[in-house]
Amino acid sequence: MTTFGLQLPSFTFPDVPDDRLFDRITEIAQAAESSGFDSFWVMDHYHQIRNIGPASDPMLEAYTLLGAVAARTSRVMLGTMVTGVTYRNPAFLAKAVTTLDVVSSGRAILGIGAAWNEEESLAYGYDWPSTSERFERLEDALRICRMMFSQQRSTLRGEKHHIDDAFNIPQPVQAGGPKILIGGGGEKKTLRLVAQYADMWNGFGDPDTVRHKIQVLSDHCADVGRDPSEIVKTRLGTLFVATTEEEAKARREAFKARRRVDDAELPSMFTCGVPEEVGDAVQAFIDAGLDGLIFNMPPGSSPEEVERAGRTLTERFGAQA
Repeated sequence: MTTFGLQLPSFTFPDVPDDRLFDRITEIAQAAESSGFDSFWVMDHYHQIRNIGPASDPMLEAYTLLGAVAARTSRVMLGTMVTGVTYRNPAFLAKAVTTLDVVSSGRAILGIGAAWNEEESLAYGYDWPSTSERFERLEDALRICRMMFSQQRSTLRGEKHHIDDAFNIPQPVQAGGPKILIGGGGEKKTLRLVAQYADMWNGFGDPDTVRHKIQVLSDHCADVGRDPSEIVKTRLGTLFVATTEEEAKARREAFKARRRVDDAELPSMFTCGVPEEVGDAVQAFIDAGLDGLIFNMPPGSSPEEVERAGRTLTERFGAQA
């Protein structure tokens, strides 16, 4: 059965004051859960990123928010899409994700990547190491988190990070700890680390791009002696389910203007149409080898629009609720 996740990358709702913001977020998470989405994700950024909105837009800290959402939901898995490895000490990250797993009764996912946002990192006083060092840190974090998720006391010395008899008590609720998702499509380093360490992979692009990345990942799995079917493969993009062809056309034009893309680029980023059209586009991604898709929606989308999207997906591909 294909799985579907909802990512909420924007906390900008023009009609919602700050003291009602969390209520709106939980309404969206609950709409996702009730309509059949099986996971709920937020970005791990400290201010808004350029392709979503201005830096001055509202942004909440990811793990605090997910812990609160856990108390308002009961079924959806919860994770970041994705945590930049430079933003947190890996042992602290393991503790935070373990805490999320405990308070959610076993619904945490660790989404992680090598980080990309130099501007944000420097604004908040983080070092911005070279690409090679960020990948060294990522591999250390993967090893440390996996170890701390599966045992109460851990010692490990990596290339850039180490732990020395670090306690992680209580242990996660999920046996063996939360699943680890690595985000990104780099073929030499990222997909190799997915093959070595991850339970899940998330990428981007159109079906042909996805098919190619999955083949590269399979090749890395062969090199390390791993069955690629053990890794859940997903893709992130934007979704809008329209009620009419006219509404779908207007939404496509608005997306193109906001993201400054043309018709050729649009299908790799935005799935938009009436339900049958959306279902056919999703099927093309499944045929490319994906086990699931993770969607965000245009900024300001309502709980009702989330509900319509979830029902459209699960009615065609299998209900999760």
